[in-house]
Amino acid sequence: MELSARLHRRRVAGLIVHLAMARRSSFLADFQAFINKGNVVDLAVAVVIGGAFGKVVDAVVSLVMGSLLTPALKAANVDSINAWPAGAVIVALINFVVIAFVVYLIVRAIEASKRKEEAVAAPDVQAQLASAVTHLADALDRKGL
Repeated sequence: MELSARLHRRRVAGLIVHLAMARRSSFLADFQAFINKGNVVDLAVAVVIGGAFGKVVDAVVSLVMGSLLTPALKAANVDSINAWPAGAVIVALINFVVIAFVVYLIVRAIEASKRKEEAVAAPDVQAQLASAVTHLADALDRKGL
């Protein structure tokens, strides 16, 4: 093989390796930029909090199911809904309705708490300043200045 052909092959091979390394470092840089975005971190926090919140909802649903639905089913002489032909679907629907209701109650309580905080918040400074300017203008008009 000719010397120039070997040099050409080495150059091409070197360029291919260089491009592969550049792509790899570009990929890693893109991945790092993706991870450092605020949305990904926010999503991770939401997933962790959602998992913890799910445990709270499960506990409340178990309480509701145990204290309200079980006696009602026994009073209706139903040993197990799961024994019915579509029992699993009915149980899933009951669980969904109870979970949705519990989440609704929790969200409603949180929103009520936020409304109370907003009501207690400091009065609007701009409104107070505008009122003071109006009172000052009225006082100056009364004095004829």
